[in-house]
Amino acid sequence: MRKHETDPGSPLTLGAYPTGIGVQFSLFARHATELHLLLFNSPSDISPDEVYVLDPSLNKTGDVWHIHVHGLTAGQLYLYRVDGPHEPGKGHRYDFNAWLIDPYAKALTNGIAWLEWKRDLMPKCVVIDPAFDWEGDKPLNYPLKDCVIYETHLAGLTRHPSAKVSSRGTYQGVVELIPYFKQLGITSLEFLPVQEFNPHDVFRLNPELGKGLKNYWGYNTVAFFAPAAQYALNSNQGGQVSEFKEMVKALHKSGIEVILDVVFNHTAEGNENGPTFSFRGLDNSIYYILDETKEGYRNYSGCGNTLNCNHPIVRSLIIRCIRYWVLEMHVDGFRFDLGSILGRDSNGMLLPNPPIIEMLAEDPVLRNTKLIAEAWDAAGSYQVGSFHGERWAEWNDRYRDDVRRFWANDPRMISALAMRLSGSSDLYSTNGRKPFHSINFITSHDGFTLNDLVSYEKKHNLPNGEENADGHNANFSRNYGVEGPSQSKDIENLRNRMVRNFLATLLLSAGTPMLLGGDEFRRTQLGNNNAYCQDNEISWFDWTFADTHADILRFYRELVLFRIRHQVFKRAEFFSGTDANHNGVSDITWLDETGKPIDWSSTRNLLAVLIDGHRTETKADKDDNDFLLMFNSGNQDIPFLLPMSPCGSLWHLKIDTAGVVDIYPKGESKLLTDQRIYWVSARSMVVLVAALVHDNS
Repeated sequence: MRKHETDPGSPLTLGAYPTGIGVQFSLFARHATELHLLLFNSPSDISPDEVYVLDPSLNKTGDVWHIHVHGLTAGQLYLYRVDGPHEPGKGHRYDFNAWLIDPYAKALTNGIAWLEWKRDLMPKCVVIDPAFDWEGDKPLNYPLKDCVIYETHLAGLTRHPSAKVSSRGTYQGVVELIPYFKQLGITSLEFLPVQEFNPHDVFRLNPELGKGLKNYWGYNTVAFFAPAAQYALNSNQGGQVSEFKEMVKALHKSGIEVILDVVFNHTAEGNENGPTFSFRGLDNSIYYILDETKEGYRNYSGCGNTLNCNHPIVRSLIIRCIRYWVLEMHVDGFRFDLGSILGRDSNGMLLPNPPIIEMLAEDPVLRNTKLIAEAWDAAGSYQVGSFHGERWAEWNDRYRDDVRRFWANDPRMISALAMRLSGSSDLYSTNGRKPFHSINFITSHDGFTLNDLVSYEKKHNLPNGEENADGHNANFSRNYGVEGPSQSKDIENLRNRMVRNFLATLLLSAGTPMLLGGDEFRRTQLGNNNAYCQDNEISWFDWTFADTHADILRFYRELVLFRIRHQVFKRAEFFSGTDANHNGVSDITWLDETGKPIDWSSTRNLLAVLIDGHRTETKADKDDNDFLLMFNSGNQDIPFLLPMSPCGSLWHLKIDTAGVVDIYPKGESKLLTDQRIYWVSARSMVVLVAALVHDNS
């Protein structure tokens, strides 16, 4: 079954790549005793067209098996068979009957094998030609402080029938939405995992409909280098790679970055009862953290297994993978799911200086690449504020919970709100990091949408088939009188106000704001706060809401423009509390409703903050306006005594989330006729701008 000439090739570059006269294949498998390269003609082939048995004396250097097959070209399909000891007690689980995916495969065929992992229907690896006309494109690498991140599921953006695109649920569908993203003013799209994953690994039914559930989010990676074929219009011969590149190039041309959510904490092979499709059949004892018996897996991910991230082989894979997505796919940054697992050793213990975390931070190729950690894992490690190194930003769930609790009117939340508004210095100022290292968010894919945060007091996850036992219970949400949709105009008006409160708080806090996609027009998941298995209308973006809630969409657009125009909301440094000359003038002043210094022990959630825009961070910064932000999460309207507007300017109204005009457009504001008192309505937020009579804020 050999049809081509071969030579031993090289062990230096793992994976498969065209050489001009053939294809070079290289695979790490330290404990393997026999290795076969299987070549296929079609994605549906149930048997290989050619088999090459590698001779260890010729085709193995150290732990790397390699062969150069002449006459092959890009588009070639391949898999491996690997034999070795099947000794679970020693951590070895070789199975010569299994067909295995190359961990360095750049693309997989969109096989039907995802359903049951039947060997004869396995997805095949695809040899990719890296040539692509980028037309001079390169990663945008915006400074974090200037970013507004929009987190979204790539396909869910356009899968709903209401999506006015020609290519629903695809990379091309994202391209068709670029005008919308430009109107929003966002700088960066953060996609849920797009690396190849198994969508059919959820073996439950929706008890309400009797329909099977699917892995929608994609946090169960199969091949870390391969963009998902299911999101491509044409995945023949690896077309998903070029379609992904076309998407990135188009987004970059429009000034929008691409950030990928990556899952290096576990794989889709699960525990000892899961399928063998790659890592387990190549070198189980190296790729995974095993338990003390060596037969089972330590499960710090909550998904059955944990990658042995700090083993040199796995570290190398992670670094090469991240470099590939930056150098070959032009990605701007990464969010590392359950990032604390990156800090565990081969026994699962947390390391004081984890090598992989330091390598990512110090890699010269990745110096300008965004690194964002979800700084916790499923086994209790919680490192928000203490993740390793000055390069790493973090998802700040403390911000999420404190802001939610303030607007839920939990008592004594003014101190927590002040800390989050000013950049979370309690978390980041002592370890060399800056306000922008705090990725601020109110909602994310994991939890309620913003609409549901103000519409449901309990999670409604029965459609997930887990008897409502999954998902967070501490949501700090309110329904304001009715659980779920309401026909009451009063309730809907209040919910709209609360949505505006959350959006304004998020966009005007020091730090890097991240919005959950669809929150700008009140996308709902019907109270489901863990919709990982809902590849349907529960999760998809229903674009009719953009018309139904056009007022919220307008408000969000104006907020983004307002933030972008004003340096005081994009600070690179923490507020000092006093000016550089220590002359008693503060760059930030916290006040109560009477205009006096705040009593942090107050049980009333009333807070005002005066920000001096003339206290610039560096001499190169331009002076900004002064701002007064006022917050009232209580149930009564409260008169706030206004401090004197500095430098002879006057207070102008820019935002009142309860006002007839909730936000004035760019270049507009309303001069206050009363410069001493402003009534802040119950459950509302107000922003005043100090400016001359002709305001240009």
